[in-house]
Amino acid sequence: MFKRSFSSKDRAGKITKQSKRSFRDNAKQKMLETMDSPPSASVSPNLTSAIVTLVIGQDQRLFAAHEDVLSHSPFFTSALRGQFFESNSRRINLPDEEPEIFSCVLEYLYKGDYYPRLMHDKRRNTWMLEGATEEDPYSKLGGRGSVEPTIFHSGVGDIILRDTAVYCAAERYGLEELKRLSLRKQGLQSGIEVGTILRSARYAYENTPDSDSRLRAHYLALIIRSRRTFKRSGTMQMEMENGGKLFFDLFVAMCNHIDDIVDVTNSRSPKSI
Repeated sequence: MFKRSFSSKDRAGKITKQSKRSFRDNAKQKMLETMDSPPSASVSPNLTSAIVTLVIGQDQRLFAAHEDVLSHSPFFTSALRGQFFESNSRRINLPDEEPEIFSCVLEYLYKGDYYPRLMHDKRRNTWMLEGATEEDPYSKLGGRGSVEPTIFHSGVGDIILRDTAVYCAAERYGLEELKRLSLRKQGLQSGIEVGTILRSARYAYENTPDSDSRLRAHYLALIIRSRRTFKRSGTMQMEMENGGKLFFDLFVAMCNHIDDIVDVTNSRSPKSI
């Protein structure tokens, strides 16, 4: 479960782990295991293989990557096989991808992380995003400058959480470790507006399979813990009136949460003879 604080009535604060369980389903447990594990080291890429050109987004932004690096993704392995065996063209077109998000994916494939990197504070034994220390936000952690936790997504036509978009891209490209990494990074963000959270949750539901038990569960837990803010939000009211699977899952999660509270209360009550 996650505990959230609020910097204002329409903003959600940082997520911290709670020891008490509130969901009894396996999806919740998988999500917690995901968030508690540090990222694994990446394999050194082979920089001697052929160069592949990638055409990204409606503006056709060009990226270049080594074939062997892209082949860490099952999606690109299949795409490369189709391209190279059927023609001499070493070009992959991804018109629906966001260039900023694909840049994160490509950086991860080469470096095992994407900016801002996930850093470990050994003194406090906590994880943080690069450039997040109060004492020296850039020189100690090598930061390149602040990065907004949100992006404008042309497919959505509005702002959503950057790490959610990265997670969904990792889902498409079959990069399980990147999914885990982006979810953990999102858990370190704070001060996110209710409208952004709900748009991002809807985007997550539209771009992950029904079997997803990480990102979807993250949003359900977040909304439950932030319920005092969400229940007075006009944006939340409009979203619920529009309906969708997100809110049915939220209803089920709320029921499970209430059942957990009842069970704990009953276990502490004196038994009648």
